Amino acid sequence: MKRATITLPDELEEALEAYRRSQDLPLPLTALTQAALREYLEKRGFLPPSSGRSFGITPNRRGSGSKDVSSEHDRYLAEAADEG
Repeated sequence: MKRATITLPDELEEALEAYRRSQDLPLPLTALTQAALREYLEKRGFLPPSSGRSFGITPNRRGSGSKDVSSEHDRYLAEAADEG
């Protein structure tokens, strides 16, 4: 992996920070910069197109039967880890 230092003009830095603040969970600057460069280079044919999804979850058709999984996911995960 290559480490780089870049200098941003004020208007680009302000737009970048405004974008990060607008997100529910702001990405680290490194991840955001890598994603932007990847998209830029893919559009210009210098990188093969990504699959569009780097990570995906397919829900179980019948579900868990529990109605509180979204709010209690940490507890369920800890219980599953204890069983394993």
